[in-house]
Amino acid sequence: MRTWTRLRVTRLLVALAALAGAGAGEAQSAAPYPARPVRIIVPFGAGGPGDVFARLIAQKLGEDLGKTFYVENHPGAGGTIGTALAARAPGDGYTLVVVSSTFMINASLYPKLPYDSIKDFAPVTIAATTPNVLIVHPSVPARTVKELVALIRAHKYDNYAMGGVGTPSHISGEIFRLALKLDLTAIPFPGGGPMIASVVGGHTPIAFSALAPVAGAIKQGELRALAVTSKTRSSVLPDVPTLAEAGFPDQENDTPQGILAPAGTPRAIVDLLNRAIAKAMAAPDVKQKMLAIGFEPVATSPDAFAARIRTDIPRLAKVIRAAKIKAE
Repeated sequence: MRTWTRLRVTRLLVALAALAGAGAGEAQSAAPYPARPVRIIVPFGAGGPGDVFARLIAQKLGEDLGKTFYVENHPGAGGTIGTALAARAPGDGYTLVVVSSTFMINASLYPKLPYDSIKDFAPVTIAATTPNVLIVHPSVPARTVKELVALIRAHKYDNYAMGGVGTPSHISGEIFRLALKLDLTAIPFPGGGPMIASVVGGHTPIAFSALAPVAGAIKQGELRALAVTSKTRSSVLPDVPTLAEAGFPDQENDTPQGILAPAGTPRAIVDLLNRAIAKAMAAPDVKQKMLAIGFEPVATSPDAFAARIRTDIPRLAKVIRAAKIKAE
């Protein structure tokens, strides 16, 4: 009888322990987000504009939401390696990924991506944008885009520099070439840094570049900016016209800095992150730092970012097909 009683007591204790454990698990799962550190994947190398942006955002999100947000760099394959890593992560808000226009370009550039650009992600926001800028070496005798086009058509210049096949600088160059039916050859360089160095050195004196890495060289007179590819002028270069103002409309092609979460991330978490990032981008110190590297803070809604992705993928696919751009 004592053995039976002892057995019943043991079972009762085990059941109570299980209930206590379940209660603790439920309490932990019900803890407000974020309950632990959040990873922000940057699918490019350290030190670039996207990396600088991510670290600014991580610091501000950590201060605002009370948990650590940390950056991991996973470069390679035009950003697809890090982006694929984010796509495979749980949709719980603890993995985010920074993307630029390469995210939309890659959807058509690579025939088999390891993720679905629409189905595998929950857009959070486009936090900032930077225009591409048409730059020339100061030795080029063109002060306007029309003068440059005339020189190209007179066969004074027959190539332009770009920072790699399928990069935003390449796409902007091909939009320009195709729209105006110019006889221009794209000269690829292994990244934006070598491309800019070639233009600054006068070796390949024409290029399209994201504004962020060339803003300083333009202000110092090492490069001349003829136009930006955004719909409106950049506050970083207020005297430089848009391509439309320069007489060449319908060539807008800016470079966004956006945040995506894996698909399945609860909308409440997406909205919380959206509000926190918008707050961060409005902070005077962040705004000043972003403008210093050529980015305009915008902080769009999740739905606006989703619409941008759905619009840009087919728009850029058309350019990639027309220019016969193939991934290397």
